[in-house]
Amino acid sequence: MRTPHAVSHPHSNSMRFQRVLYFICAFQNISCGIHYLASVFMGVTPRHVCRPPGNLQNGEIWELSRCSRNKRENTSSLDYEYTGSKKEFPCVDGYIYDQNTWKSTAVTQWNLVCDRKWLAMLIQPLFMFGVLLGSVTFGYFSDRLGRRVVLWATSSGMFLFGIAAAFAVDYYTFMAARFFLAMVASGYLVVGFVYVMEFIGMKSRTWASVHLHSFFAVGTLLVALTGYLVRTWWLYQMILSTVTVPFILCCWVLPETPFWLLSEGRYEEAQKIVDIMAKWNRTSSCKLSELLSLDLQGPVGNSPTEVQKHSLSHLFYNWNIATRTLTIWLIWFTGSLGFYSFSLNSVNLGGNEYLNLFLLGVVEIPAYTFVCIAMDKVGRRTVLAYSLFCSALTCGVIMVIPHKHYILGVVAAMVGKFAIGAAFGLIYLYTAELYPTIVRSLAVGSGSMVCRLASILAPFSVDLSSVWIFIPQLFVGTMAFLSGVLTLKLPETLGKQLATTWEEAAKLESENESNSSKLLPTTNNSGLEKTEAITPRDSGLGE
Repeated sequence: MRTPHAVSHPHSNSMRFQRVLYFICAFQNISCGIHYLASVFMGVTPRHVCRPPGNLQNGEIWELSRCSRNKRENTSSLDYEYTGSKKEFPCVDGYIYDQNTWKSTAVTQWNLVCDRKWLAMLIQPLFMFGVLLGSVTFGYFSDRLGRRVVLWATSSGMFLFGIAAAFAVDYYTFMAARFFLAMVASGYLVVGFVYVMEFIGMKSRTWASVHLHSFFAVGTLLVALTGYLVRTWWLYQMILSTVTVPFILCCWVLPETPFWLLSEGRYEEAQKIVDIMAKWNRTSSCKLSELLSLDLQGPVGNSPTEVQKHSLSHLFYNWNIATRTLTIWLIWFTGSLGFYSFSLNSVNLGGNEYLNLFLLGVVEIPAYTFVCIAMDKVGRRTVLAYSLFCSALTCGVIMVIPHKHYILGVVAAMVGKFAIGAAFGLIYLYTAELYPTIVRSLAVGSGSMVCRLASILAPFSVDLSSVWIFIPQLFVGTMAFLSGVLTLKLPETLGKQLATTWEEAAKLESENESNSSKLLPTTNNSGLEKTEAITPRDSGLGE
């Protein structure tokens, strides 16, 4: 069965119904952005020293360090520089933490320092592993149960698991709550994206999809603001979790998408939704039965063919396609690594760490607007390549700026975040345009999985800044430069119709090499475009 590409009336100029749905769903992306980056402050490790014994005997003198304490044998020596014999003891009585910045964090709550430091290093990577599983799990459920049910379930889960993390009684309960929180947040991003795209018309789809990232960026701003105002981690976590409440209160009014209803054979329910949309948009409704019959009589519907299943090996169809796939995966990896490295490393830039994160969040919004405008003016490949080169250059600039000139470092980091944000916002659309219809979902889905892998590794990269402060910039800069060079070898897709076969994809490659301006053949293209529907695997949100 074929479904129409757009459910709104073809002559409708109003999209009021779709706008309302878009902003309701986009609002919840703010909560996703919050939870993805909440650990920037919640997992802060303040300065600390080993706590002295609680039962000090008369005359005992202890030397306290970060991870041990030493008892002087010669108690008559009160000099600061002591060269006599002393015994070393572990910090069995806990630690004394500097509370000037944060009264408590997850680290101080469970003493995740010294020999337990590795447990603190797992807070963000385990969250990102949950993101990886959630995108796969809830994408499947949305196909089985419907988009609306999954949106409600994931949003409720974000609130419940967010509150559970705030009231966790031990480290392992905290990590479990955060893991499930990551799964439902990722699930919402995936299914919410699909839900919105199935209602938005083709003309608005590019802007609508890219600017969903802008709402995610607003979550970053709220993390910075809340971290500045609230310095107790569990209260900070609880306040941030309440942002999802408005969506939970109104998400019950969201209708199921006609696309999913039609795929389940529920034609009458789908028709009711279309009628409601027409009423809101003040236009005449359309009969889905008529559209479906027209579609079935079209060039695609004349000869129904068996749907072929494609595996990952099809992304390596030949040498040129294999090279393209590896390049695209590298760009997805670099975009995610740079995005999270810049954000998580904001506390190491110097100056006010809250302002740093706020500015790095603000700069994302114009980056996405820049992408929407520039990619249709100068081309996808050009914008992507220069964004990657700019990101690599700013990483190098940050490395040569003296730490005392932290303001220059923050400005450079903002430029780098702008550039990597632009690349990150473009790569989904560019990937979809580079591959034929038969493997388009697979290409975007695999790129998204590589992106999740990078988001798991990014916190470890930032943690290595304790070894050398510029390791995150070195990693991101090197990867961005390499990705930029390889991007120049990819074909341009601006003005080209979507390829439907490997032959058309190969012709796109040859047109790139010969700098030809001819369009791809349009045989069967219009029919496929009318019937093409976005599935959860298409929703390779970079977040």
